[in-house]
Amino acid sequence: MKQVTLYDTTLRDGTQGTGISFTVADKLRVAEKLDGFGIDYIEGGWPGSNPRDVEFFEEAAKRTWKHAKLCAFGMTRRGHTKVEDDAQVQLLLDARTPVITIVGKTWPLHVTEVFRVSLEENLAMIGDTVSYLKSHGRTVFYDAEHFFDSYREDPEYSLKVIKTAHDAGADLIVLCETNGGALPEYISEVTATAVKHLGCGVGIHTHNDSGTGVANALAAVRAGAVQVQGTINGYGERVGNCNLTTIIPNLQLKMGIEAVPDLTRLSEIAHFIDELANVTPDLRAPYVGRAAFTHKGGLHVHAVQKLARTYEHVSPALVGNQQVIVLSDMSGQSNILMKAEAMGLSIEKGGPVVRDLLEKLKTLEKEGYEFEAADASFELLIRRTLGLTTPLFDHVEFECVFRRDTLRDYENCLATVKLHLGGETILTVAEGGGPVNALDGALRQALITRYPDIARMQLTDYKVRIIDGHRGTAARTRVLIDSTDGSGEWSTVGVSGNIIDASWRALVDSIEYFLMKKAAAP
Repeated sequence: MKQVTLYDTTLRDGTQGTGISFTVADKLRVAEKLDGFGIDYIEGGWPGSNPRDVEFFEEAAKRTWKHAKLCAFGMTRRGHTKVEDDAQVQLLLDARTPVITIVGKTWPLHVTEVFRVSLEENLAMIGDTVSYLKSHGRTVFYDAEHFFDSYREDPEYSLKVIKTAHDAGADLIVLCETNGGALPEYISEVTATAVKHLGCGVGIHTHNDSGTGVANALAAVRAGAVQVQGTINGYGERVGNCNLTTIIPNLQLKMGIEAVPDLTRLSEIAHFIDELANVTPDLRAPYVGRAAFTHKGGLHVHAVQKLARTYEHVSPALVGNQQVIVLSDMSGQSNILMKAEAMGLSIEKGGPVVRDLLEKLKTLEKEGYEFEAADASFELLIRRTLGLTTPLFDHVEFECVFRRDTLRDYENCLATVKLHLGGETILTVAEGGGPVNALDGALRQALITRYPDIARMQLTDYKVRIIDGHRGTAARTRVLIDSTDGSGEWSTVGVSGNIIDASWRALVDSIEYFLMKKAAAP
């Protein structure tokens, strides 16, 4: 038996987070992914709250789950109502999950002011519901909501609540730090008291309102908690729940507690669920973020080049991430050498090429270029400096005209591009919904006969940043363009005092990079 089990509530508590929503199909895909990852319990939703969750459980019941046990979530019976007459409790049974998790009030403040029942009736609601669900052969987890706030004000009643659920047959009592305001020392002390009072391990459910969600859960584990509840990527109400994506590697790599069979899938799982939720991944997320093992400062890179663990607390490969060396005006030779090596290029350390590249890099970044998020532009810079690229086309000039007729409510953007290609001059014109769209269309028109593969590539994101805003309308603009051909992604950058020119530079780099890679492919 595992020392600590993992309970995922992404599909219920996680969807209470601002901007987080899943379709039924999405929820099934997430559940299957978590099951394959080795999560022990997956809370699918609250069948008494919305038709979507009812449909999810209907579909989930038709599937075979490899490892995880599905859980339906609900609450205790209503006050002064027989448990068998409570429709919400019946819906929990109708979900046909092997595990049912019910939440009940622990804090006297909530009992008397929110539920408006007596403290004695609240205990009866808990005991009746647990014993009724147990009589139907279900595993029952009891979530003691606001346990830690309640314990601070009324420890005697708080312990009486969890003892009532335990004595009624609950398989696990979960202590909930619902408001997210406690600190690890308090969590540890109170969890240890609860474990001693019940004579068995408990579960822990924390929120991150004070930035201590993961720390509090780890403190509870050290104090005797045998289950951690949380969400992937920390989704959840307000600022979110305990982040399983962080706590899983902490348990496994730092505390020696087995959590999942293959931790190398962690980054994949985190990014997959971000993608389904249409959430931009947090680049600074511990373990799985793009910046988690990214090195920028020259001194850091120099040390990492010799011994990675000088600035990496674990190997990125353990969690399915990778080391990244970025280039900036803080870079030293080590950054450039490691970046070039990753591109398959050999450059002599201390040689003139490195010094030349370093000087160009610092000059360009002083002008406003930013290569941290534009690896493709930096690779082109290296290859051009080394003389390893032959221009596939020469861009001679471009023109972009925007016309707006307010009387007829009409607008149009027209771009003209002139290139030298294969010994001839090509002039093309294209319309577009905006200047970048029109320029992209005109450039593709000029190239597609010679390079038909560019039909496969497309722009996926376009970001504009004003660099020196104190100059007002004379400020310089930095444009970042993300592109894809369906199998790979790359980013390019352009800087200019003119937003259209900055966009043109990033656009040309994107197409040149794609054509360069295509030409080099076997």
